[in-house]
Amino acid sequence: MRIASFNINGIKARLPRLKEWLEETRPAVACLQEIKTQDDGFPADEFAQIGYQAIWHGQKSFNGVAVLADGTAPVEIKRGLGIDGPNDGEGEQARYLEAEVNGVRICNLYLPNGNPHPGPKFDYKLAWMQRLRARMQELLAMEQPCVVLGDFNVIPQDQDVWAVKAMADDALMQPESRDAYARLLGDGWTDAIATLNPRGGVWTYWDYQAGAWQKDHGFRIDHVLLSPQAADRLVSAGVDKPYRGREKASDHAPVWVELG
Repeated sequence: MRIASFNINGIKARLPRLKEWLEETRPAVACLQEIKTQDDGFPADEFAQIGYQAIWHGQKSFNGVAVLADGTAPVEIKRGLGIDGPNDGEGEQARYLEAEVNGVRICNLYLPNGNPHPGPKFDYKLAWMQRLRARMQELLAMEQPCVVLGDFNVIPQDQDVWAVKAMADDALMQPESRDAYARLLGDGWTDAIATLNPRGGVWTYWDYQAGAWQKDHGFRIDHVLLSPQAADRLVSAGVDKPYRGREKASDHAPVWVELG
């Protein structure tokens, strides 16, 4: 069972590339982030034409997450973590969607970026991670296969970035961000990509600026975390890097795990 995550950076702008990836790699579950569309603008029919059913949690122009399943309907469990955005009166941002697919709990997230640091957006990032940890502890207590995946906007270790100095002041790499991520793993979750690539050097994101893709100046911020019951079924994990090089591609590449 292949479960994948893809920050698509605007589902309408990337729809042809997204459908190509779905048809060519055929994940059983595909979790999307940054769909950047309101609920009524989500192109569900486009996915139905190639055999995928979807649930989604949209927001105008920003954020937004969706879960697609091949040949079956994802059963929605929870949307949102109940934490308001960093601006007064903003309400909750569309960043979390939890579903059940073929007996596996799927938790799709788009964690706040946190820049500029320091400031209210960074404080919001840390608060969001704290709320996420509480939910993930509840999931662990259920003792079932669970996969928490998406764009975490955290570079966990120095080996996860092409140049430490280049990102040293970024919210993605601050000690507080890394500590919050490490606490998730310490609770009993397995970082699938890191486990199978202990030396690092695996990127999931390359900026559009300064020729980052051409120079392979990337870093790893898209993660797949497995509960013990899912980790026991881990067969392989990887990054579909070539899709970042296609015309009008997202600045992220898809990441995936294969569960036996």
